[in-house]
Amino acid sequence: MIKGIKICGISDLETLSFILNHKHPAMFIGFISNYKKSKRYVDHENLKKLLKTNKKNTNFVSVLVDPSDKELEEIKDLNFDYYQLYDVSPERTKNIKKKYNIKIISAFTVANQIDVEKYKNFTGISDIFLFDGKGYEKSISFDHDLLNSLPNSINKMIAGNIKIDDIPNFKNKDFFIDLSGSLENEEGKKDIKKINKLLNLTIL
Repeated sequence: MIKGIKICGISDLETLSFILNHKHPAMFIGFISNYKKSKRYVDHENLKKLLKTNKKNTNFVSVLVDPSDKELEEIKDLNFDYYQLYDVSPERTKNIKKKYNIKIISAFTVANQIDVEKYKNFTGISDIFLFDGKGYEKSISFDHDLLNSLPNSINKMIAGNIKIDDIPNFKNKDFFIDLSGSLENEEGKKDIKKINKLLNLTIL
């Protein structure tokens, strides 16, 4: 049984409200907070507007790639539950967690088993370990069998070009599932119909 769904790359209030008010809302919603190469990037002023929304029981996640001290200071008072960190060392991750009293999702981009094993350096620091493809702003798949050796004792999240129709394949896995690109239309905007299908599917 999957642990829950994360929908990443939300950038408009209509989509955000739809997810939060759905009868089966996502457990996590991710906002691209500092990675300007991504078409899903949300600038600070719009982040403030979006995060004023009543999030109910959903966790808001700030997705950050190697954030600077200035960027971290800018978002410290926003309504985030987690920082999802890419390319941040264990020591810096530990310092960020302590300074901002925030839960941490440490993200690892995976091409081989060595990439997967990097999680061990973050044990005791990170709350969730996210295993993603190498694409960053592009959804790229990787071999999920590389994760078979991961212990049950850690909270695991998986991303990287996961499709809605892939969800049944994870029913016997204890992962959080992170989707983004597969929930978009041809123009690259989040598609309400696809999100609705996903959220209804996760209860089956």
